[in-house]
Amino acid sequence: MKHIIIFAVLLFSMNRCSKELVFEDQSFQKKTTLPCKKNCPHINVRIPIAKDVPVVADSINKKVFSVLKEIIYFGEKPYTSANYNGLLSSFIGSYEKLQKEYPRDVFGWEAEIEGSIKYQSDSILNIEIKHYTYTGGAHGYQGLRSLIFDPETGKSIPNNKLFKDRNAFKAFAEKKFRVKYKIPENQPINATGYQFEEEKFELPQNIFYTDKGLLLYYNPYEAASYSDGPKELLLSYKEVNEYLSIK
Repeated sequence: MKHIIIFAVLLFSMNRCSKELVFEDQSFQKKTTLPCKKNCPHINVRIPIAKDVPVVADSINKKVFSVLKEIIYFGEKPYTSANYNGLLSSFIGSYEKLQKEYPRDVFGWEAEIEGSIKYQSDSILNIEIKHYTYTGGAHGYQGLRSLIFDPETGKSIPNNKLFKDRNAFKAFAEKKFRVKYKIPENQPINATGYQFEEEKFELPQNIFYTDKGLLLYYNPYEAASYSDGPKELLLSYKEVNEYLSIK
């Protein structure tokens, strides 16, 4: 009987381990086959791929891939590629088509994408995607994307589901933003040169859970000019726990 109990416990433990969500970093690279002397167009992607819990992993991987399709594209619409190799080929293909149409011009295209697990707990999985793309012009574009998931289901959690009362949290965050960036309380939010739309403070598109607190991250152009760079506001969990619906 004792041996049966031990076996049952071991079997249960093995079953739990087999259902634990794990991630494996995978890398993809592609460069142009057209002749070039320097700054040869290329794209590098390194991304965490969820494994071992099929339905959950599939949901997470599909969302991550769809976001990369939004980041890596040239034209009016994202590429229709179904996998990473196809996505990279589409990016390089866009360059090569343009180069053949305008052979005398130099297009130093490049893209660098790196994903990582920013934060993971029983209730939150936060993947960060750091990206830089250049497809011509005065400069490229770089930024961060935050993807938040329910680790039990793999479903994406939108920002508006993070807070019990989004407006209350936004009012709190504005006060903290004004203090950090020295914007007088009795002045418009753009009084010192910021570029919030319609002169109204807004939460960023990307919010990160970190070990130190909740990070509000404004990419270039979101709250300030490109030359001013990204803006960020880190709020301790002690400050924001009362506002959070997911912790």
